Amino acid sequence: MNVAVAGRLRTGLRLLLRPSGPLPPLSWRGQIFDVIVALSLVLAAVMEGNDRGAERRSVVVLNDSDLPMPPIRPPHPVAEPFLPIEDYEIGWTVVMLLVVVLPLVFRRRYPLAVLWIVLGTAPLAHDYNAALRVSFYACVIAAYTAAVYSPYRVPALASLPMAAYLYTQLREPAVPTVPENAVSFLILIPIGVAANGLRRWKRRADEDRARLSALEREQAEALRRAAEHERARIARELHDVVTHNVSVMVIQAGAARKIMPTSPGQAREALLAVEAGGRAAMAELRHVMGLLTMDSDGPEPAATAGLAPQPGLDRLGALVQRVRDTGIPVELTVTGQPRPLLPGVELTAYRVVQEALTNTVKHATGATATVLVEYRTDQLRVEVSDTGGGPDVSAANGNGRGLIGLRERLAVYGGTLHTGRRLTDGYRVTAEIPLEAP
Repeated sequence: MNVAVAGRLRTGLRLLLRPSGPLPPLSWRGQIFDVIVALSLVLAAVMEGNDRGAERRSVVVLNDSDLPMPPIRPPHPVAEPFLPIEDYEIGWTVVMLLVVVLPLVFRRRYPLAVLWIVLGTAPLAHDYNAALRVSFYACVIAAYTAAVYSPYRVPALASLPMAAYLYTQLREPAVPTVPENAVSFLILIPIGVAANGLRRWKRRADEDRARLSALEREQAEALRRAAEHERARIARELHDVVTHNVSVMVIQAGAARKIMPTSPGQAREALLAVEAGGRAAMAELRHVMGLLTMDSDGPEPAATAGLAPQPGLDRLGALVQRVRDTGIPVELTVTGQPRPLLPGVELTAYRVVQEALTNTVKHATGATATVLVEYRTDQLRVEVSDTGGGPDVSAANGNGRGLIGLRERLAVYGGTLHTGRRLTDGYRVTAEIPLEAP
């Protein structure tokens, strides 16, 4: 049980530390801006610190004995963006300023690491008031960068309260004093910025939802039109090919029935004509089906089937072997008690497997596939799944008509087709055809 809990904790930790996306692209303008910001902080701290140090040293009161008195300090702290630098510590202060500021040059490339480096150098500047104040400014810039740009969102957001706590535990000069007349601006301006950002986010979310709904409606309409077009095309082809030959066969068979008692020879000729018409109809029908599936690169195109019987479930082994010959491992599993089915049902199930394996060959190179045929009491279930892979170099984007044709085939026998990606990886096609109880 402890091992399972530890495993869950490790999994949860990996999810928390997983990057949520890539870093934004770097530009030379942004890098130059970061260098200018870092150098500006150093120069401003040095120049302002020297001026304030000189002013503080000049405030001296002489008594009657002409002896220097301690400098007079204001009773209340003065709001200062930068603190004075004493003469005896100017060298080390400049060094510490560079240490705490230079990481900002890399803030766009390593936002979270820069924030942690700034936090790590803050205790080093503990004895140098000017460098400690500039370290706080650098921390504000690094914290903003980590919160906005870092792909590690959870660690970045967790680092912000840690940074606030660290600077509250350092010496008082770490955080600048806020003047009373600036408090209202520090409250109202962030509220206004947050409200404006929230309003724009809500407007963009509403627009995205509207576009998504419109796209879903367009896709549904395009799918409906494609299904209607495919159905009409198949109906036209079958009508043109089959109607003439079947009509002739019906007439010849009727004539043979009527003249059979009186003219056996003529009846025999009529029956031969019926046979010839049937063969012609079968040949034309196979030719039409070959035209309908001409774009398919499957292991067994219908156009090359000739006059062989339509394939059934007994030929799945040969189909799977042909796919294996292309380099894709396929495992075939049959469960339940096999029993004779309607030829149309077997042909439909065979076409489901053939279309699914064809898509695997074209769009999942390097994958492995499994074919499951399950005989149930009142249902035949066919499932084809693969582990996912890359598309073949010669594969073109499909138009989805193969799956549309499968749905039309299954609808004839009251079956259903379910397709979609698996939770782990790869694709799954599942067909269910109702059967009469044996």
